[in-house]
Amino acid sequence: MHSEFTTRPEIQGSFGVVSSTHWLASQTAMGVLEKGGNAYDAAVAGGFVLQVVEPHLNGPGGEVPVLFWSEDEGRMRALCGQGPAPALASSDYFRSLGLDLVPGIGLLPATVPGAFGAWLALLRDYGSWELADVLAPAMAYARDGFPVVPRIAQAILAVQSLFRDEWPSSAQVWLPQGQVPAPGSWMRTPAIAETYARILDEAAARGCDRRSRIQAAHDVWYQGFVADAIDDFYRHAEIRDTTGQRNRGLLRKDDMAGWQAQYDEPVMLDYGPFTVAKCGPWSQGPVHLQQLAILRELGMEGLAPDSFEFVHRVAEAAKLAFADRSAWYGDPDFVRVPMQALLSAPYARERAALVGAQASRMLQPGAPVGQAPRLPDLAAAQRTLAHADTRFGVGEPTFAALPPVSQGAERELFVGDTCHIDVIDRHGNMVAATPSGGWLSSSPVVPGLGFSLNTRLQMTWLDEGLPGSLMPGKRPSTTLSPGLVLRDGLPYMAFGTPGGDQQDQWTVSFLLRHAAGLNLQQAIDAPSWHIDHFPGSFWPRSTTLNRLTVESRLPPQTIAALQAAGHDVVVGGPWSEGRISVCTRQARAGGWLLKAGANPRGMQGYAVGR
Repeated sequence: MHSEFTTRPEIQGSFGVVSSTHWLASQTAMGVLEKGGNAYDAAVAGGFVLQVVEPHLNGPGGEVPVLFWSEDEGRMRALCGQGPAPALASSDYFRSLGLDLVPGIGLLPATVPGAFGAWLALLRDYGSWELADVLAPAMAYARDGFPVVPRIAQAILAVQSLFRDEWPSSAQVWLPQGQVPAPGSWMRTPAIAETYARILDEAAARGCDRRSRIQAAHDVWYQGFVADAIDDFYRHAEIRDTTGQRNRGLLRKDDMAGWQAQYDEPVMLDYGPFTVAKCGPWSQGPVHLQQLAILRELGMEGLAPDSFEFVHRVAEAAKLAFADRSAWYGDPDFVRVPMQALLSAPYARERAALVGAQASRMLQPGAPVGQAPRLPDLAAAQRTLAHADTRFGVGEPTFAALPPVSQGAERELFVGDTCHIDVIDRHGNMVAATPSGGWLSSSPVVPGLGFSLNTRLQMTWLDEGLPGSLMPGKRPSTTLSPGLVLRDGLPYMAFGTPGGDQQDQWTVSFLLRHAAGLNLQQAIDAPSWHIDHFPGSFWPRSTTLNRLTVESRLPPQTIAALQAAGHDVVVGGPWSEGRISVCTRQARAGGWLLKAGANPRGMQGYAVGR
């Protein structure tokens, strides 16, 4: 079933553990713990470093959902750093442009950038460090330089023509001396460091203690010079995007001025000894829980994690859960999402009864409260692509369609769209966060600030009356999905992964493998897979049915059996599926036994601890 050998050790310690998608973020967070900071200080410092060193995957203008366990309060909380749609963003506006979908790149799809506010709220309310100390590592990397991993170079190579011809503010940052940076070279983004330095200076002048300085920095961002620069650029610049036209943005200072990251109660489901917690239906997190509810009914005990029966049942459960995501998920501040019914045992049994011996080729949302489900206009993708300009990307870089350029290397796909970080400290506090948005290829750099804004509005629909319909002030239902787990009622695990629509697929099979007895690193290293059987969350929202992409390390007999069962199997690379980070804690005499594992795929993720 699995080898006792792993790509790296399962980290063990008692003082603190960190796992993230980049070694510099992991080491930064661990350094904060070593200097006396708590898990919140460490996660925020690591999160700000991720924005600098993985600019192709996230940035200061992005968003972040956070799940955390407070040992002092004895409770779990969610923190929503997903900003809402601007007041000017409406279905009618986009229809007036002749569009069926919100574009995937450019100025039009921006929401209020929520990452900065969420990180500061976590630091203010639960941390112990000054913002200046937490920001210092990120500012140093931006000012002095950081290593260009191959994916950064590939991402810039893919969109260099767009930067040169249409987005000069991005060319100034990402094409130093007019050239694509080479893998292994060092890159500087000093404008980001200068932006943070100005924020800190203004906050220090306004605040009289740690909390007030953090709040003052928040206000400088959302009501001060940062918001002014964004307003000016988005109000006046005309930027080419996937419509093939040049459009002005919709985000304004007024949209930002009244926004605050908000705390929320996680959604939870019991699976064996585990109680799994996810963010609410403003994220895709509950789809993880729906899969577990169905698999609980199907029975996974005794199945080898690389067997046909295991993979088939997980894939079919995912199809049903993601169909419900398309029909029912949305911002609960605007729509009534039948979450209790979606996670109920009777509904799970009803859904599990649809899983047969053969692969389903139908998109089958259910009716959890007796009302017929309504899906969005799935033909919008075909109409959009008929007249779209796809030369410069399709809205999200997990499997981006890159420009048709002459050099063959520029036609390659680059993988990754997001970051993740988990931290557990010596006190037992736990943090899981999945930062994303503001990728370097998503929208042009805002002049004077040094970073781009998110394009998360592309995850809404222009159809009227859907849970996921676009409305001013409404949050798009993000794919970002950190997780926490209780074991036998006690806080146990912080976990997550990048991967867009794959996030709550890779982590389900990981958790099931761990439940079957694999340690953290074994469960991460094991062969993995994902389905495509839903309208994609990113522009152009194309619908694929019954595709199952597996790592080639799955046993040949498993792959053959999946094909025989009717799955449209795509065999990918041996190490191509999953980007999981994870940390756990268990009580022991005198403190905690802490463990961590990290993803070997892509050669960036690392777990550290002692």
